[in-house]
Amino acid sequence: MGVSGAGKTTLMDVLAGRKTSGTIEGDIRIGGFPKVQETFLGFRVTEFVKEVLEIIEFDEIKDCLVGMLGVSGLSTEQRKRLTIDLELVANPSIIFMDEPTTGLDARAAAIVMRAVKNVAETGRTIVCTIHQPSIDIFEAFGELILLKAGGQVIYSGPLGQHSSSVIEYFEAISGVQKIRNNYNPAT
Repeated sequence: MGVSGAGKTTLMDVLAGRKTSGTIEGDIRIGGFPKVQETFLGFRVTEFVKEVLEIIEFDEIKDCLVGMLGVSGLSTEQRKRLTIDLELVANPSIIFMDEPTTGLDARAAAIVMRAVKNVAETGRTIVCTIHQPSIDIFEAFGELILLKAGGQVIYSGPLGQHSSSVIEYFEAISGVQKIRNNYNPAT
């Protein structure tokens, strides 16, 4: 999470192995082991397609045509879930999502994030950029890397139940006021 220009998408692209320009320094480790890019490539369609449809809650519309946005077929929210579904068919252990709720109203964003949570509950790791999330969406995440302009890390660690870890961290900084009741900790 972070302001526009903080480097969220760049970091995501580097981690996913999609960054094709610029200079990348250092190494990428997953669970302490060097990342092997080949593990994140390849596409295989298997019998678990039905399971994938259930995870994303697509059973009821699995035979629908995608159609043309705004004219016919799937809604914007359903199209976002379809994108997640297509990624899942490759059976990755880590899924990278760049702002999956952008352009959605609160209801549609909640549906997409419920699908994302369903995916995480299958044991897959979700790495996701997000900009100005609601409280409910913010607290759906387990860990946070908060960036400021220029890519500087402000916070990296667990959110804690009801964002308690993040709140404790920032309130411990001299001059930072206590969070008000019902205030969005992401703000």
